[in-house]
Amino acid sequence: MSLEKQDDFDHRTWLKRKDLTPIETVFLTALIYIDKRLRIVDYLELLEDAYYKVNLQMPKSHTEQYDLDNKFWYWYPLYSLGFFSVLAYIVAAVSGALLGFYYSPSAAGDPTVAYQSVKMIMQDVQFGYALRSIHRWAAQIMMAAVFLHMLRVYFTGSYKEPRELNWLLGIILISLSMVFGYTGYLLPWNQLAFWAGQIGVEMALATPIVGEWGAQLLFGGFTLGQATLVRMYILHVFILPFVVTALIALHVGIVWVQGIAEPH
Repeated sequence: MSLEKQDDFDHRTWLKRKDLTPIETVFLTALIYIDKRLRIVDYLELLEDAYYKVNLQMPKSHTEQYDLDNKFWYWYPLYSLGFFSVLAYIVAAVSGALLGFYYSPSAAGDPTVAYQSVKMIMQDVQFGYALRSIHRWAAQIMMAAVFLHMLRVYFTGSYKEPRELNWLLGIILISLSMVFGYTGYLLPWNQLAFWAGQIGVEMALATPIVGEWGAQLLFGGFTLGQATLVRMYILHVFILPFVVTALIALHVGIVWVQGIAEPH
């Protein structure tokens, strides 16, 4: 019997089992249909094999080493800060995407078009005030949760080998989160945003060797204007979300492979 006929026979045998519920039968039928064409089961088996090979190389946790049944620290609030950070980031991303339907990154006019669009969101858009507040508070909660998460990792020694790579990745993420906050702070283009941008220009110019080049790249020159606002908008909406999302996925994936680092 050929391999394909053998597979078909095995599939029919599975589907004829009487202990399957209707939902299980539908699921298996769909899985068999897709697997015949894309061989996804083979790839899933390869991924599973690779995961266990990697996982076996990781040092045993305290729970595994001492056979502890009471995993009380998994429910300790400080061990949920990473989850709160990701949750706040998702809320900020969704609310920010909705705000993007109404915001206009233009510094023209007095008051500017950008400021007028923010004012319109707050006053004229239905639930606009709540939407902007949700976006702002989600961003602030994310920053606070990330900062406390980093402190917890440091003081519990969770940054040590073999998790030093994820610690460095966390430092990059908190740095990008601060850039996220700064670029978003400038988008309303009010007085606070303008002078915060001016401070950024002065800080860039004070940087040795690359100061002037950095100011021109990030702010579009030595004075604030339309180029500055467009750069902040592109960073905040089109670059940072994709970079940060990819790094968060990598960060969470490493935690999933290595397991949660218990307090030492």
